[in-house]
Amino acid sequence: MTFQIAGFVNSIISRKLNVLSVRVLQGGQPLAQWDLDHDTRRLQHSISKSFTCMAAGLAIADGKLSLDSQLNDFFPHYGKSAINSPYPPEELTLNHLLQMASGHDSPPLWAEDRDRLQDKDWVQYYMSLPLDRMPGQTFTYSSGDTFMISSMVQAAVGETVLSYLTPRLFEPLGITEVRWDASPFGTTLGCTGLWISCEELSRFGQLLLQKGRWQGNSCIPEDWINDVTRAQIDTPGSGDWALGYGKQFWICTNNAYRADGMYGQFCIVLPEREAVIAIQSQEEDMQGILDAVWTEILPWL
Repeated sequence: MTFQIAGFVNSIISRKLNVLSVRVLQGGQPLAQWDLDHDTRRLQHSISKSFTCMAAGLAIADGKLSLDSQLNDFFPHYGKSAINSPYPPEELTLNHLLQMASGHDSPPLWAEDRDRLQDKDWVQYYMSLPLDRMPGQTFTYSSGDTFMISSMVQAAVGETVLSYLTPRLFEPLGITEVRWDASPFGTTLGCTGLWISCEELSRFGQLLLQKGRWQGNSCIPEDWINDVTRAQIDTPGSGDWALGYGKQFWICTNNAYRADGMYGQFCIVLPEREAVIAIQSQEEDMQGILDAVWTEILPWL
């Protein structure tokens, strides 16, 4: 255990925060690492959303999608399926979905919804639900929105998000034989379901820090990364969840941004420090983990 991360480890242990693995990179080089046991592939939960965002950006660059693309453009057979809705869900745009501003008070397709749904066509189910307000105005965190992004990408490019990203993102980063869970109809979940290690997650963070470039090649358009990682919509939370949202990325203190997943999965990018911090955990106190990052790791960068 290197000295730079000792304070963080002591802090999480003293506070009984169940962090499992940490990787810190700076200037493209490993700075510190720590594992409670060993680094292994774990479910990334909503960090998956940020990978799905990369697929959307590539589809736009390929001319298959635009931010103004509507659900009805790809799923016209489900059009006008929501009853008594002044805001037709089929007119939701990719941009609405990316910003999580679709207009649902109770977002669909949470894990419990997915487990109990008898309708296995989740696109049909999503588009059958009325919107509660005008899209594009209010943030409401929604795994259903990200599943629909995955569905739009698949419909646009003719392959799943997992298949689409494999040669363009995963293989260049040396992430092979990726597992990413799918819907009953075979659509990459997008919102969750990606299994990678902390080491692999840190490579994704380094790709983001390098504006989509890896080993001299452009994997993701720089303009796309600049767009999705800037604050675009206000968020109603507290602490690091109250600083705004981009497109499938959260905005942090210290001029940073992050992908994050339930139970303390984090990929934090600090452009001003040229640093990446990847963390995997099984812990409900996610703000506590971030607080330890800001007080115990940030000063060393």
